[in-house]
Amino acid sequence: MAAAEGTDDKHSHTTAILVASAAAIGGFLFGYDTSVINGAVAAIQREFEISSVTLGFVVSSALLGAMVGAWFAGPLANRLGRVRVMVIAAIIFLISAIGSALAVHPVDLTIWRVLGGLGVGAASVIAPAYIAEIAPAKLRGRLGSLQQLAIVAGIFVALLVDYIIADVSGGASEETPWGGTAWRWMFASGAVPAVIYGIMALQIPESPRYLVSKNELTKAKDVLKRLIGGNVDGRIREIQRSLRSDKPVRLSDLRGPVLGLLGIVWVGILLSVFQQFVGINVIFYYSSVLWEAVGFDSNNSMLISVITSVTNIVTTVIAIMLVDRIGRKPLLMAGAAIMTVSLGTMAVVFASAPLVENAQGEMQPELQGVAGPIALVAANLFVFGFGCSWGPVVWVLLGEMFGNRIRASALALAAGAQWLANWAVSTTFPWLSEKGLGLAYGLYAGFAFLAFFFVWRAVRETKGRELEDMDNPAAARA
Repeated sequence: MAAAEGTDDKHSHTTAILVASAAAIGGFLFGYDTSVINGAVAAIQREFEISSVTLGFVVSSALLGAMVGAWFAGPLANRLGRVRVMVIAAIIFLISAIGSALAVHPVDLTIWRVLGGLGVGAASVIAPAYIAEIAPAKLRGRLGSLQQLAIVAGIFVALLVDYIIADVSGGASEETPWGGTAWRWMFASGAVPAVIYGIMALQIPESPRYLVSKNELTKAKDVLKRLIGGNVDGRIREIQRSLRSDKPVRLSDLRGPVLGLLGIVWVGILLSVFQQFVGINVIFYYSSVLWEAVGFDSNNSMLISVITSVTNIVTTVIAIMLVDRIGRKPLLMAGAAIMTVSLGTMAVVFASAPLVENAQGEMQPELQGVAGPIALVAANLFVFGFGCSWGPVVWVLLGEMFGNRIRASALALAAGAQWLANWAVSTTFPWLSEKGLGLAYGLYAGFAFLAFFFVWRAVRETKGRELEDMDNPAAARA
């Protein structure tokens, strides 16, 4: 009998992994959208003849849409179901990819990017929430990390596609052999993962917690048997108990004594903000332009960006292996320490580099001697520190740290804060880089340093706990 139960558990865990992997493809869209513009940045600026400030807004405009999409994804998911929202997100991203490729002006490009952000923002909230709701407790950290693995895979594929298109065309501003400018095909390529995500979303079951909330108990039991195995009646009763006080998503659900919000909500918001304020998306939005600025040619700059994204994938796999063994908090603290050192090194290298005039008459830092390799190693060490900690672990925590009653609204608010912080960093980087890359990286190093102490004092470990346990009032206090 024990052997049979063990076999059933193994089968259900395999099913849970496959279902979570399909849901995590929403993270792939997130990562793809984050980096597909990387190879197009310089070409867009040249074609539309826009300033660095305007360029920063165009590049980061998708994040404004993502912030809105993240907030409304929660109420929509509670009304329509998790799977339907995934399909809607895929359709929106598909339309955005095609529209961005056909843009004729910075204004309509910005509009299409904002529209795509709506889909990406919705997917960024639904995927971790769905995975947390279908995953067995012993696997939840690893399965939650699949979201970040999908994100970094999306980043890698987008950068690789950019590199191939630019290499075949002779540059992002050049005509491709099959017609049309290279940077437009970079955007158009986003249609492929959007279609795949939509198809995969239609193949997975609805969240058992959503089904219980709609009183579809038979369907919920069937899903739980497939994903968890064994006798699921007790789990159904636990979900019913935790959902009895469930209400429509409102900010009023999150009110508390700490500056108007519950302490646990502030922890989620600050985790999201610190994740972005260390400057990770500067690497993935502007890395090609950055490496061109310090002496690498266009193709080599894109190739370096591809290599950096591979580092990100490898470190995320490491995090998936460790998150349920070591725990969430130790990984976050270790990652913050690594990022502080690597960003501090980059700040010193760029601050001390001599300025030289480029072909456009602009003054840019020139990394001489060993400074170039040191900067490259430090950048990849920074990606390593982020990839094995703050990248995946923050998404895991956001999916599991809130009680059932407030999960949708708290996760939506935290994700919205994350996208807003991402937008702030991405928009200000072109301006900051003109003031000096040493200043920019020094600022990000300071935030990484603060993040270490924030985790040490405010973040509680969630490893191995059932989601229903988060409804305990003690777990809702920071």
